[in-house]
Amino acid sequence: MPRQFIDLSIYLENDVVTDPPFMRPKITYQQHADTVTELGHFFPGVTAEQLPDGAGFAAAEWVTLTTHNGTHLDAPWHFHPTMDGNSEEGAQRAITIDEVPLEWCFNPGVKLDFRHFDNGYVVTAADVEAELARIEYELQPFDIVLVNTAAGGAVGKPDFVDTGCGMGYEATMYLLERGIRVTGTDAWSWDAPFSYTAKKVAESGDTSLIWEGHKAGRDIGYCHLEKLHNLESLPAHGFTVSCFPHKIRGASAGWTRAVAIIED
Repeated sequence: MPRQFIDLSIYLENDVVTDPPFMRPKITYQQHADTVTELGHFFPGVTAEQLPDGAGFAAAEWVTLTTHNGTHLDAPWHFHPTMDGNSEEGAQRAITIDEVPLEWCFNPGVKLDFRHFDNGYVVTAADVEAELARIEYELQPFDIVLVNTAAGGAVGKPDFVDTGCGMGYEATMYLLERGIRVTGTDAWSWDAPFSYTAKKVAESGDTSLIWEGHKAGRDIGYCHLEKLHNLESLPAHGFTVSCFPHKIRGASAGWTRAVAIIED
């Protein structure tokens, strides 16, 4: 069997729900005939009819989006101003997406299947340990750990943002303390959906529950992928993940065409 590539990314598009209304992307498509004006900037006097098949100049797109639209890699800077607070050197300025080591972004992958957990459930370290035992895998430093949740089957549905379980602080630290530096989820967020967390915070008054998985980056710097797709098609391990982010200076995240590679 030849090398197999499995696309782990969602589409960046106008009409499919993958974000809350206030932060959805907007793509304006220009057909070949729509860009004749641009042609004149470079070749004054040339008309569309003078080009092959009278097709005009060139198709193009204008895109309005945030670095957190589509499948993307979050940098430690997204989570908190500092990272590595647990290190001997103490807290350092959190790195931005253009500073993420490329070595972090191409490594063996491991899939944890948490599709059975209820929406809003906060995964624990014991859950992670149990799943690793089930798939008979021992984590290695720099493995890329992907979490398959119920959100993978909800892309485009109105409740996508509120679907899936989330990774809690202790579950995230369990991974980071074993040398993991890139994780990922097919849900909207690495943490449990905000709608569930908000209820817990309102009932308990405990604001440390807000983004507790993200905030683990204060103690050990790491990155995570969000809005992955197609994780259910992956084996538990035995594949490589490629997730190099777009190089945006000083940014909190970068879009990525995340891909799993299975060798023959």
